[in-house]
Amino acid sequence: MAPEIYIINGPNLNLLGKRQPHIYGHETLADVEVECVRVAGEHGLRVRFLQSNAEFEIINWIHEAREAAAGIVINPAAFTHTSVAILDALNTFDHPIIEVHISNVHKREAFRHHSYVSAIASGVIAGFGTQGYVFAVQRLAFLIKAQQA
Repeated sequence: MAPEIYIINGPNLNLLGKRQPHIYGHETLADVEVECVRVAGEHGLRVRFLQSNAEFEIINWIHEAREAAAGIVINPAAFTHTSVAILDALNTFDHPIIEVHISNVHKREAFRHHSYVSAIASGVIAGFGTQGYVFAVQRLAFLIKAQQA
């Protein structure tokens, strides 16, 4: 069976394509999921694609991933800048983690410049629009193969 990766999305990403399209673009989260599944499949990976506006649910998925996933792509959205709890959960995960942000958070408000997740991430991708998810899946596939070698 192909290794599975979790792609976890935080608050308000369910509104992708409708909310501030001048920042986040016109693609929907469903569009992102289709592309991630396609790219992951090209690399022999399966995808569990998730989104929640609730911090506890994201933490529960990270806990679940400890037993089920070979890697995590996470866009914690606003929780990036506030959630020590998500950082603590990610610290229990022993496989690669790629942090993704659709916008370039460093060109935005100062409070968005700090990420708790970056402290544990294997890599951070920001400012490439939804294409950043594709880059994250590709990098995760590389890291997973390297771990298996």
